[in-house]
Amino acid sequence: MAGINGNGDCGGVGGGERGECITNHVDKGSMESHRLYLSRRTVLEMLRDRGYDVPDSELTRSLTEFRSLFGDNPDLLRLRITVAHLSNPFKRIMVIFCGTDDIRTASVRSMYAQIMNIEHLKGLILILQSKINAFARKALENYPFKVELFQITELLVNITKHIVMPKHEMLNAVEKQRLLSEYKVEDKKLPWMLETDAFARYRGLEKGQVVKVTYSGGDADSFETYRYVK
Repeated sequence: MAGINGNGDCGGVGGGERGECITNHVDKGSMESHRLYLSRRTVLEMLRDRGYDVPDSELTRSLTEFRSLFGDNPDLLRLRITVAHLSNPFKRIMVIFCGTDDIRTASVRSMYAQIMNIEHLKGLILILQSKINAFARKALENYPFKVELFQITELLVNITKHIVMPKHEMLNAVEKQRLLSEYKVEDKKLPWMLETDAFARYRGLEKGQVVKVTYSGGDADSFETYRYVK
């Protein structure tokens, strides 16, 4: 019986040849490039879900294309992302991939010096591959916009694509007020969703927002509830 060889044909059944056949299907690129590819793709999907202008070409790029463009040991500076919101081009957000060195106060100050002149920057997402100390976290609070922190391991999979994830919809101000009037309740009396919840972080939700959550196990089993972000 034949097996697949390096040319796409089949070879013999000898142990060595079978081993060579199997290795043809193994990812021969670096683990680093694979992790950066997966996390960057999830971030781009996250930005698209938040309403930012993310080109389709960025979302459909394959691992092979990623390595062809950025190399097997990508330069983190080249992986940075800056996009504008579709509803407001003057609202821009930037994503920075940090290295493996621990992040300290000096790093935070240096980073701000690099980005302070970017026009209309209203938010920053840092993808961490190491620890960030308490002093550096405190320094980030001095930035004139919201800074979000994600460990790279949190972004290797898009949690919103998980089969058991219920449907989440953010209510706008009008929808929120209509809901509260209908049920004659204050928003803080609704069930809670913490601002640190994985989905809340993915969508960049802030305290005071209300989310409609739909659980579905079939038409008969579907039901809706609401969560107040606390």
